[in-house]
Amino acid sequence: MAQRACPFLSVDPSGQDLYGEIARIRAEGRAVEVELPGGVRVWWITGLELNKRLLAGPESSKDAYRHWPAWINGDISRTWPLAIWVSVRNMVTAYGADHTRLRKPMAAAFTKRRVDALLPRVQAIVDRALDGLERVPEGEVVDLRAAFAAPVPHEVVCELFGVPPGEDGPRAALYRIINRFFDTAISLEDAQANAVDLYGTLTAFLRHKREHPADDLTTALIAARDEGELSEQELMDNLILLLTAGFETTVNLIDNTVHSLLAHPGQLDLVRTGRVSWEDALEESLRFEAPGAMSGLRYAVEDIEIEPGLTIPKGDPLVVSFAGAGRDPERHGPDADRFDVTRATSREHISFGHGVHHCLGRPLAMAEATVALRSLFARFPRLALADPARPPKRLRSIISTGHEALPVLLHGRDADPRPGEAETVRTPGSGGTRGTRAPRG
Repeated sequence: MAQRACPFLSVDPSGQDLYGEIARIRAEGRAVEVELPGGVRVWWITGLELNKRLLAGPESSKDAYRHWPAWINGDISRTWPLAIWVSVRNMVTAYGADHTRLRKPMAAAFTKRRVDALLPRVQAIVDRALDGLERVPEGEVVDLRAAFAAPVPHEVVCELFGVPPGEDGPRAALYRIINRFFDTAISLEDAQANAVDLYGTLTAFLRHKREHPADDLTTALIAARDEGELSEQELMDNLILLLTAGFETTVNLIDNTVHSLLAHPGQLDLVRTGRVSWEDALEESLRFEAPGAMSGLRYAVEDIEIEPGLTIPKGDPLVVSFAGAGRDPERHGPDADRFDVTRATSREHISFGHGVHHCLGRPLAMAEATVALRSLFARFPRLALADPARPPKRLRSIISTGHEALPVLLHGRDADPRPGEAETVRTPGSGGTRGTRAPRG
């Protein structure tokens, strides 16, 4: 049995040094106790093979109501800022037969037919976003995350689920709510208010869809509920899962891939000249910057022996670290922290889960990202980071891996104004500006 001791570190909820913290955890061992926001102690797993084992086998679970004693007996308050990641009842938090039962209607909804049928709409959505960017004057800095990487997946997922448009409708509300959903540095009051807003918005949306059924995933899930395949709470919580994960994962995949390629021009040249494919670039991006840094909490269903003398006790929570697995030097070598689109092991990551917990939305996310990247770089071949020497600030999250903003120059740096001039980073179509005036040159 492992010797219980003070946690090795308290994880920074803002996620600003995510990979530095992962490296320090990795240096301490294969499974290390750390402290999450709110004083919750967990075992953090960084290795690829061990994480795959914990995802694929029955020895760990995501069902806190069955396998986390501290949650069951109330030691962990329902007002914990990260409680919504534990309290929801969906296919990701289900275990065993319940997982199989809940996954079935989701898999039926994410058919290849639906994904293929959506691709022309994805291209149209991408083209419309790029048309908006075309209207930005040369030399003006644009936040590409807010202007492109986020609105494209948001519109796609809303069309997939039949979320009606409109400035005062659920589409706009969900965009606002989801942007705060992954903030792990959020205050208790804000987290609770966001959860109330989320459930209220989805309750009204489900009422609307019952009155206006259509050929969309929400209508399909409502039919599964009516046929007794899932409860009303499970319908609601699976909708939360699909809307949030389906949006955030793809936003981050586009954001991170664009940033990595622009920060490594030699790698971008390999893609542009066809020596490697966009799929190669996306797979390396998934390895290098997992869109979701971790899977949420899992719980030891039984004592889990990691190695002689190190055992995770039954009932203890643990973290499967997608970000840690992607940069595991035991699998990817001593240069695992280097972005390399020719890497032989690029596809050996768990950024879309593993085994029975592989992501149903992976085909759609990859198709969206491929269309978005290919079209973006074709339309703006001289796209460049606005300030290559200053890394963009990361999202305030230990769950979601992306940037708060991705400032770029659409037409390259030789289109800059005179050295020392400054202008505002802006989001086209927003009706306003974003950020502060920053020198360029």
